[in-house]
Amino acid sequence: MKKSYLKWFFFAGLGLSIAACTDENTSEPTPDPEPGTSSRYVVASTPVGSSGVADYLLTTSDLTQGTISTVGNGIEQDGSYRYYLTLKGKFFSLLYGQGNPGAVTTYSMDDKGKLEKISDFQSETVQIWSTAGDDLLTFKVPRSGNENASWFRINADQSKIVAEGQLNIVKLAGNGERAHYTWATQVGDKIFAPYMSIKGVAPDAFGTAYPDSSWIAVYSYPSMQLDKVIKDNRTSFFGSYGKNGLSVDEAGDIYAFSPSVATNSGKQTSTKPSAIVRIKKGTTEFDKSYLFNVQEKSGGKKVIAHTYLGKGKALLYMLVDGNNQYGPVKLAIADLHNQTFTWVTGAPESIVSSSAAYNNNTISADGKTVYVGSNTEAGSWVYVIDIEQATARQGLKVEGGAITAIVKVK
Repeated sequence: MKKSYLKWFFFAGLGLSIAACTDENTSEPTPDPEPGTSSRYVVASTPVGSSGVADYLLTTSDLTQGTISTVGNGIEQDGSYRYYLTLKGKFFSLLYGQGNPGAVTTYSMDDKGKLEKISDFQSETVQIWSTAGDDLLTFKVPRSGNENASWFRINADQSKIVAEGQLNIVKLAGNGERAHYTWATQVGDKIFAPYMSIKGVAPDAFGTAYPDSSWIAVYSYPSMQLDKVIKDNRTSFFGSYGKNGLSVDEAGDIYAFSPSVATNSGKQTSTKPSAIVRIKKGTTEFDKSYLFNVQEKSGGKKVIAHTYLGKGKALLYMLVDGNNQYGPVKLAIADLHNQTFTWVTGAPESIVSSSAAYNNNTISADGKTVYVGSNTEAGSWVYVIDIEQATARQGLKVEGGAITAIVKVK
């Protein structure tokens, strides 16, 4: 599996040497939190020139200014790829084992705002990771061979697998191909799992003969019994490999984001626009009256990922080159309710890679600001984005590596 599936192109050219770090070296360049501070940010950064190290975890109480570095700082995360989630005051680091078992490492935040490891156990390597109630919900999704995807419920309090099962993805697709889940989102007592249809056969495992259709499998939770499949032909599939394609607003309406990047033999073949559709609260059908054509309103660009910001607003990660779904992005803000699109000014025009879009807890307490880690050829910064004004400015600088995730831990 290529690293670009999970981290849009690693950037080069920083030219910094990285000092050796260990789990015991947790010194941080930022001050301890002020009395009364109840949360702190974890910044994951992939170091330059280090093999066998996925990231270093750095902590800070301020993303708006200053500098932090991986040199001599941080908690090392081994492996090639890590995914990060927070639930019930705990920080989870999930190792993608590329076919081998993957570690699930759990941390808590001590009274000085530093991470403390409290659990470490082996799980299956997974391609889907999300939260549902008190659980981490993960899926192992084979791209060929085995016809069954495996799901796992990891209880946040117990830091262990409490239930697991299998789902036949060839039967789910029902078209001679196989369903490949792109994400899983809890909606009430259901899990909505969008998927793309893929051939699952080399040399074009991720190609499809069905580029102009979209599907969402709806499962009861926690049993993971299939209720139905929601289908539509106005867009291509929702989300993409490792990128969330669904969000739920405060009214309970579901918005599904299609990048229109389906391929056949390596070439994009979808004729449908990159767009957003809606499922109204309490229903399991698409709202045929709603189609937000993002590609048209952006002047031909495609949305590859998004972060829901609240009050109907979403931060969009727009492909600079629509034909390269792993290439650089540019930021925009969409009003889902009014179907308006605005480019973010002050942010880089070409972000080589960014902090993970699925972590939407980097929004300020007042809901006015969102923080995004942006890696460019010039370096890595956290950008402070005014949601209402769609403007950005440079905040915290991260030296020695590329920002892969920013997670607020209470």
